[in-house]
Amino acid sequence: MNVKIIGRMLSFIIAIEAVFMLPAMALNFADGETRSAFAFIVVIAGMLLLAGLTYLLCKGGSSAFYASEGFACVGLGWTLMSVFGCLPFVISGEIPNFVDAFFETVSGFTTTGASILPNVEVISRGMLYWRGFTHWLGGMGMLVFLLAVIPMADKTSGYTMHILRAESPGPSVDKLAPRMRKTARLLYGMYFFLSVANYVCLRFARMPAFDALCIMFASAGTGGFGVRADSLASYTPAAQIVTIIFPLLFGANFSIYYMLIIRKFRAVLRNEELRLYLAIFVLATAAIALNIRGYFATFGEVLRHAAFQVSTIMTTTGFSTTDSNLWPPFSKAILLCLMITGACAGSTGGGIKCARLLLYFKSLLRNVRQLLHPNRVEMVRVNGQVIPETVLKNTNAYLVAYMIISVASVLIISVDGFSVESNLSAVLACFNNIGPGFDAFGVTSNYAALSVLSKLVLSFDMLCGRLEIFPILALLTRSAWSRKV
Repeated sequence: MNVKIIGRMLSFIIAIEAVFMLPAMALNFADGETRSAFAFIVVIAGMLLLAGLTYLLCKGGSSAFYASEGFACVGLGWTLMSVFGCLPFVISGEIPNFVDAFFETVSGFTTTGASILPNVEVISRGMLYWRGFTHWLGGMGMLVFLLAVIPMADKTSGYTMHILRAESPGPSVDKLAPRMRKTARLLYGMYFFLSVANYVCLRFARMPAFDALCIMFASAGTGGFGVRADSLASYTPAAQIVTIIFPLLFGANFSIYYMLIIRKFRAVLRNEELRLYLAIFVLATAAIALNIRGYFATFGEVLRHAAFQVSTIMTTTGFSTTDSNLWPPFSKAILLCLMITGACAGSTGGGIKCARLLLYFKSLLRNVRQLLHPNRVEMVRVNGQVIPETVLKNTNAYLVAYMIISVASVLIISVDGFSVESNLSAVLACFNNIGPGFDAFGVTSNYAALSVLSKLVLSFDMLCGRLEIFPILALLTRSAWSRKV
């Protein structure tokens, strides 16, 4: 393992995170929240000092960078981001317990939106800004941002691809441009454009400026942190409709937007993952709307609430306009399935991803056909392209790891004494980066009542879910650290 090059990368991550805290600090000063502003000053100064010392200590050495270094940078980077990101909450006293603050910050960076706060409206605006901004930064990824802005990213062969593959969600990562650094810039350019469009639409829908900024951060990162206790229930129907559309846009594979830019319209229309993604949204919305038609006064309300809940659950955004915990079991079962399904690969959404569902379904059909015709050579194809067997093996390995971690997590948090529905939905909501679950952890509740162990387990689940499991597991294996460089 090349420790020095990992240390240099971590120093960049710490320094950039410190710089991103400056607007939150300024907002607290403007509001007269001097204690919270001072907390940011202390954390920013300490992080910049640590980043400088780490960079100096890790200067020089070999430039060799392999997959293990990529996994280590991503796994350690996201863990350190969460540790340092929670310190302003602790020092200011707005979330005095470190484990609670860590849980909240991990939930932010992983775009989960699960909260331990009983009343978010008492938190200062600077802290709410930072809490929301962690969603936006975590949506596309801090290391993707580094690849887009740091010149050293193109100096080492394989450097950018290893990091992008380790941090980006989905079975595989493809280049949008010949150079990976340009790919990272294109991704962030599209991400920024959609974010601005989302903010403008929310302002046209009569949402207050600060609220619109925080809701945009959460929609872009498909997170779920709001600034009101009722999530989006008290905003205008127009604002709710905007927040149906934009999470769906952010939950689509960003390569779709690139294909639209270069006018490959037929490729977009033929994209099997996109068609599955939209089909799931339409069918789930229709099924829930029929099931809850007696819960609201008009069909328009029924359709809006059903579409909103389906959009924010399947894209793993986690906002709400009503208490879906009170809906019929059939609707709740659909939402539980959508938690697992998730959004598209190459998006800011979580879950297993529609791309993996396609591969699982097509692999199953291939295995059935091979049982009937053992001598026939069968290939799995998506969008007309043959999927390599290595991708299929990795996809199957992901499912095995997903099941093992989910079962283990449910068993551990069950010690706290909550119902099976509460425990299962909490693990699925955190592992798939959604936020609210059902029963004790529904949209009107929070995760504050959990024990320290359960909060740490769910924090681990959130990190595994956002980073597609393997970068976190790689940190725990001896072989990842064995190579000496």
